[in-house]
Order: sequence, then C-alpha cells, then structure tokens
Amino acid sequence: MEQVQWFPGHMTKAKRMIAENLKLADVVLELADARVPESSRNPLLNEMIGEKPRLLVLTKEDLADKTTTKIWVKEYGQKGLAVLPASFTKGGREVKKDLLALIRKLAWPMLEKKQKKGILNKTVRIMVVGIPNVGKSTLINFLAGKGAAETGDKPGITRGKQWIRLSNDIELLDMPGLLWPKIEDPQVGLRLAATGAIGEQAYDTLEVVFWLLGWMVEHTPGRLQARYGVPETNDPPALIGEIGRKRGFLRLKGEVDQLKTAIMLLDEFRGGKLGLFTLDQAP
Repeated sequence: MEQVQWFPGHMTKAKRMIAENLKLADVVLELADARVPESSRNPLLNEMIGEKPRLLVLTKEDLADKTTTKIWVKEYGQKGLAVLPASFTKGGREVKKDLLALIRKLAWPMLEKKQKKGILNKTVRIMVVGIPNVGKSTLINFLAGKGAAETGDKPGITRGKQWIRLSNDIELLDMPGLLWPKIEDPQVGLRLAATGAIGEQAYDTLEVVFWLLGWMVEHTPGRLQARYGVPETNDPPALIGEIGRKRGFLRLKGEVDQLKTAIMLLDEFRGGKLGLFTLDQAP
C-alpha cells in the first residue's frame, strides 16, 4: 500500500477546532481502537495535548485480543499514561463508573488549585479526541444517553462542536475525528483501512483484504477455515476465490466476484465474526 494522503478540508478544520478549544479542557479523553492501539493514535494529537491530563480509552475492546490488550495497557502504563480498555456495547454501569472515576482522579490536581484560589466551580471539562470512526460518538451516547451524538460506521460523521453535560460535575466537548496528513508507514495504512478508520475512497479494497487474509493466515491460522470451510493458503487471490465460491458470489460466467467477496470479508472482520484480533502486535 502506498503512502495514504488523507487530509481533506474538514480535517484541517478539525485540527484548528481542537487547537482552539484545548485550553477549555481540564482533561483530554484520547480514544484509540483496541484492535490497533498504536496505529490509531494520531501523532498530531499527541503534540497538541502535550502535558495536559489525559486518559487513553481503548475502544472496541470486545473485538480485540484480550491478552494483547493487557500487554498494551501495561506498556502504556509504564510510560505514565492512564489507560482504560472499554466496550460501550457491554459492561454498562460498571464501565461508566470506572471511566468517570478516572476522569475525576485526573482532574483532581486542577480542582485543588482552583479551590486554593477560592474558585468554587468544580465542573470538570473534558475533551474527546481521536481519529475518525474510533467510537467517539458511541462513547458520548453511552455516557450521556441515547441520541446525544450522531453515530455511524463511516469516518467523519461528527463535524461540529458540541458541549454535553454528563453529570453535575462533568461536561464533555466532542471534537471531530482527526487523521494526520500523510500515513507514511504502509502497514499502518493497511491496519487503519482494515478497521475502517480511513474513508473508502483512500484505499483499494482488494489490496487491503489481500493483506488482511495474509495476516490472518500467518497470525491466526485456522480462523478462515473454521468460518468459511476453505483450505488456507498463502495465496490471497486464490483464497478469496475459494471464499467467494463458497458464499456464492459469482458473476454470470461463473467467475468469482472478488470485490463483493472482499467487502463481505471486511464487514465480517469489523463486526467480530472472524474472531478477536489485535493487528498491532504486542511490544
């Protein structure tokens, strides 16, 4: 996969909006996808956030490999970063309780300073940032109630600035998703494309699926055979042909519709039907 250059106008606007509003936030919630915990962290955000208190939330942890997630949490923790793996479709009350408790803990030094200055306002303002389609809107709806933010499986749905009250003492500012201008590492681009963080027009679906099939044969042997009943091979085009034939994705002359098969494979991968994966290998 060649370098992905993906920085349309709304990305420039998102970067400016985050920079302008960062000073209003007491704590930053940085969201990353647990399936790609390193690849889905925007280096631009890292520079912008700087020393401000930050909680890294690894979203979609119910779709990621549990053992690898634990290793990544330990790795980030050793670097002094507060981390919480979470699924906003499971866990409910306990996940929300843990998340709000960590936010209050991170905000406490700031609140203490305010109290010493005689400022009685104890409202903690948090800003939610991350790349597109990492689960920001799902998190907000989970915390604030259904319909608080528009959600979807297409990158870039959230565009505007929204302040949302979560509780008596916590307000949340949602920011649009932000990718960096050029994804130079082809492997990072492939991982982000596979998980749906990059818009479809920025990558070749077949190329991404060929890579994903190769990755699965190498790292999770037996999964494809168990799901589709096909012999696994190191030849992705041949493998996609076998899967497409099994699923009946055939053209008029009996040829396999590779693109239709690839789209189905991506959907099933993203939906967890092929099993739990972490594409970023543990450090």
